[in-house]
Amino acid sequence: MSPRRQGPAGAGPTLTVCRGCCCGSVGKHPGTDHDSQLATLRAAGTRVRVTDCLDACEHSNVVVVSPSSDGRRAGARPVWLSGVLREDDTEAVGAWVRAGGPGVVAPPGMLDLLTFTPSRRQRRELADD
Repeated sequence: MSPRRQGPAGAGPTLTVCRGCCCGSVGKHPGTDHDSQLATLRAAGTRVRVTDCLDACEHSNVVVVSPSSDGRRAGARPVWLSGVLREDDTEAVGAWVRAGGPGVVAPPGMLDLLTFTPSRRQRRELADD
């Protein structure tokens, strides 16, 4: 299934939000308002892609921040964030992408703690979306 997209194409970083599996599941994360989280990320003014599963369920809720063209020219790669569950974390992601995201601005310290390195298979699935 192709991801649902929202926001201006090519403007700033792209956010890919895992939602079709345990990420976005009220059963696994009952204290997280997943709809509000998506609204907060979309309010950052960048493209938001919602995908079914990035196959990183042990890290849910997963958000991938892909760099803008400026970030890619600076050598940045997508940043995978694990356990984006709290409102503060979601707001930090939004603030980071508004400021330029990977390769343009360093992530806030709290997001540094949430980064993880995905497997090759997981990176391939992001590229296939």
